Amino acid sequence: MVQHAAIYVSSKVDKDLLVQEILKGILHHDFIGLASLKGEIFSKSVQEQFIDEELRHDHFEINAAKKRSLISFSDGEQKKVLLNHLISKVPDFIILDNIFDNLDIASQGQLAQDLTGLSHSTIIIQLMNRRSDVLPFIEQVYLFENNTIVLEGGRNQSKTGKDFFALSSIVPSPLQENTLQHDPLVKFTNVSVQYEERIIVSKINWEINTGEFWQLIGPNGSGKSTLLSMITGDNPKAYNQDLLLFGKKKGSGETVWEIKAKIGYLNSLMIHLFSRRDTIEQMVISGFYDSVGLYIKPTELQIKLADEWLKLIGMFGMKHKVFVDLTAGEQRLVLIVRAMVKHPPLLILDEPTTGLDDVDASIFVALVNKIAAETTTAIIYVSHRKEEGLKPTFVYELIASEEGSYGVSRRD
Repeated sequence: MVQHAAIYVSSKVDKDLLVQEILKGILHHDFIGLASLKGEIFSKSVQEQFIDEELRHDHFEINAAKKRSLISFSDGEQKKVLLNHLISKVPDFIILDNIFDNLDIASQGQLAQDLTGLSHSTIIIQLMNRRSDVLPFIEQVYLFENNTIVLEGGRNQSKTGKDFFALSSIVPSPLQENTLQHDPLVKFTNVSVQYEERIIVSKINWEINTGEFWQLIGPNGSGKSTLLSMITGDNPKAYNQDLLLFGKKKGSGETVWEIKAKIGYLNSLMIHLFSRRDTIEQMVISGFYDSVGLYIKPTELQIKLADEWLKLIGMFGMKHKVFVDLTAGEQRLVLIVRAMVKHPPLLILDEPTTGLDDVDASIFVALVNKIAAETTTAIIYVSHRKEEGLKPTFVYELIASEEGSYGVSRRD
């Protein structure tokens, strides 16, 4: 009899291939019984398949009555809607891949509670990149390594410690010193955003200065993405607001591209933008031009600085390797270096550790802390997950209310 189980995997693993091998029962005898049972798979790739089917063929399997696309829901809502759809098929088992990614604390708790109820009638196989994410009712914890699954023991015997990394090299100098001071870099003064009858944020007052390290937090749907889109110039709601960006009032004549030139940006979805066969070194150098690909012959100094950044993250020896062939953790490190190579006044990191395992997340956190300590770049770090070892100086919290989310700032 197959029992509930959690399997810890690194972010280097091809999850789709792993799922197929689990279903075949060839990796561990404890899972052989799954082959004869009816199952469903909850994963990012399955989620994307449903969305693709809706967009390409106008076929709404999940919301047939309302014809509402899955992509129109927030991240948290997408998970809930998709999971409910899979449960409605009454499977014998469900394989859940990183079920807690991009969910706020309250949503994680509710989901864990719902899955606990489901576990009384359905076998749950949980794949996780973070050991701390193991569901409360699961006792058997396994580890996937060297192309096989091994039993680690009960949840209390599973390894839970983290490794922390120290990056010994100094952060490379900027190509040219930025002599222009625009403090505050960003300043919201009584900014409110409303769509039809729904107020998203209300009377936001937030000031970000050179070199400050902020973590932006708040529940799903509280307006974090709205604030980021106003800073990056992508949200037309920023006009006619008291919003200061890099020394200029929003709407005073600056272009979106002038704003973006002052911002380094990274989120976990950006990886899909880079499908070309560019090398790691080319990827980093393209950060000087904010281009998807390298179309201009770089200067010797640009190449030198790019290589110094790669030495910092321990990837100089593989600089000619193709970016799309890297692991998720390696890609994330290259993208943050790409964002930082021009030493922008502001670096925005939006859920940057989604899908990373404990080790890769620890390396990423070490790099972010180093950038905060050794450069004048201000950082806005957005995440529902409080990464162990992350050292923001300030926290800006959005608190949801019926009148729209309001913000509270504090020292961390």
